[in-house]
Amino acid sequence: MKILFISQYFYPESFKGNDIVFDFVKKGYEVTVLTGKPNYPKGEFYEGYSFFGKKEEVIKGAKILRVPLFPRRSGKAIPLIINYLSFILFSYWAVLFRVKEKYDVIFVQQLSPVTMALPGLWVKRRQRIPLFLWVLDLWPESITATTNVKKGIIINLIERLVRKIYRESDIILTSSKSFEDSIREKCENKNKKIEYFPNWAEDVFVDIKENEEEIPDLPNGFNIMFAGNVGESQGFETILKAAKRTEEYGINWIILGDGRKVSWIKSELKIREINNVHLLGRFPLKTMPHFFKKADAMLVSLKDEPVFAITVPAKVQAYMASSKIILGMLNGEGKELINESKCGFAVDADDTEALVEKSIKLSKLSDEEKNRMSINSKKYYNENFKKEVLFEKLEKLIRLQKK
Repeated sequence: MKILFISQYFYPESFKGNDIVFDFVKKGYEVTVLTGKPNYPKGEFYEGYSFFGKKEEVIKGAKILRVPLFPRRSGKAIPLIINYLSFILFSYWAVLFRVKEKYDVIFVQQLSPVTMALPGLWVKRRQRIPLFLWVLDLWPESITATTNVKKGIIINLIERLVRKIYRESDIILTSSKSFEDSIREKCENKNKKIEYFPNWAEDVFVDIKENEEEIPDLPNGFNIMFAGNVGESQGFETILKAAKRTEEYGINWIILGDGRKVSWIKSELKIREINNVHLLGRFPLKTMPHFFKKADAMLVSLKDEPVFAITVPAKVQAYMASSKIILGMLNGEGKELINESKCGFAVDADDTEALVEKSIKLSKLSDEEKNRMSINSKKYYNENFKKEVLFEKLEKLIRLQKK
């Protein structure tokens, strides 16, 4: 079977679609990837890549077709929009002149922006083959939640585009159960096949290898660690307030990662004289399990926005696979998942008082209580998010659709 995988982001950028592609290759499928030049998250081309260079390559048996794009730079509005549009423009020409093989199925990993699904629609029309759309980010909800654009012509145009993409997709996969209502509301066919296909943890969190790099020591005290994108969506305003109020309890807040909010955090730490927040920066994925091991609890957070209430951040699965206690500050499905699994505590988004209370409570737990939460975390992961089980389900769906 020949599969065309489409996403603006692909290896060496770190996204879950990489696992899907390489798993299918291992199983004997012929996989071609249509993607951009890697530049996420720093906004600069990775070493060995440039606007004009390296148009095709083979990675772990997958054939990669790379289209030029303008890097996202700082991630601010104008360069980001140019980045999004350039991928679509150059993908159009790639579909016309470079996508020459006949495929059995198209699989689109739809992150932000939703426009990255368009090349899939163009190939589908030409080859008349099934299209799988894996929705990991809802549009236009993500736009209204993270920008000042709440309504008007731009939102209307995006919604029309989303409806078109959903209409032309044969099967829609959702990373969150709560996505289904929003998606089905935008589908003309109310019986559209929608399947739950959640995130899983990368292999490094399941099959932990000896660390080859030095990991910096964490400060003395109870260490709550945030790992991932340090952006506008994560509610760092509330986290800093909680950090200031827990300093006297010996609680440290460790931020591991990079993003648009880092410079703001650095500035606020000086202004507010906060001494128990530590920015460690960005490290390779393979080092994450070793950082996690040193932390007492892992933090997952999202702002109080409707779209985030129906989102389960992928880091939750990584935390669970690592048997970690989780402190959550988010609404909806993510909050329910943490509390249901009894692997930690989850409070409402932007609730400073509750975040302070639960962080102090975690720090005072007995070793027996902490151990029980760790066991619950891994157990819940194995029962609900194990990669092998999810991939087996995906393979069956694809084979059924091909028939």
